[in-house]
Amino acid sequence: MLHPPDTLAILALALGIEAASGYPDALYKAIGHPVTWIGRLISWLERGLNRGSERRRRIAGCGALVLLLAATGLPAWALTGLSLWAGPLPALLLLGLLCASLPAQRSLNDHVAAVETALRDGGLVAGRRAVSMIVGRDPDQLDTPAVCRAAIESLAENFSDGIVAPAFWIGCLGLPGGALYKAINTADSMIGHRSPRYAAFGWAAARLDDLVNLPASRLAGLLIVGAAAL
Repeated sequence: MLHPPDTLAILALALGIEAASGYPDALYKAIGHPVTWIGRLISWLERGLNRGSERRRRIAGCGALVLLLAATGLPAWALTGLSLWAGPLPALLLLGLLCASLPAQRSLNDHVAAVETALRDGGLVAGRRAVSMIVGRDPDQLDTPAVCRAAIESLAENFSDGIVAPAFWIGCLGLPGGALYKAINTADSMIGHRSPRYAAFGWAAARLDDLVNLPASRLAGLLIVGAAAL
């Protein structure tokens, strides 16, 4: 059983590894990424269960979420238990390495910095192209200040659920906490929409995502206020 001093040490190591190297492209090409694995499972569950009446689809969505959490949390819990058998230092190194795949600080920094570089070196057209990689709005309608605002807004929006929330749950519960958070957040991003297809099936995922993001979103706000002073 891991306690907060252990999970905080794992978090510190994970953030250091992820800041230094991100998620290597070669590793992604070879085995994918935990979020892509989770996404495939969500898609499979949604295709098989999202049918029938609204009440049936809501119940099916709750069941799909339970299956997703079990498929994510149980392996993370088992890996944590197996690593502890190897001793404190090997466990710290292994769990820190595994947890490094969950935050996205390096990726987020690189994508936003790419917008700045594109605007400086290639002008508005290049800036629009770069910002289209991180925002959903039509970049052709954006002038230079709007491109900058879009990049900063994307950074602020993803700071909470891409960095602070995974770090918060890793710090509280170690690898299982971080993995379960990513499963919930990925489910919300895929099926937690108020559309005819997902409003009922994704209801549970959207509500649970709101709940698990509550502490981290407040912490993210405080961190942004603190950073403003610098």
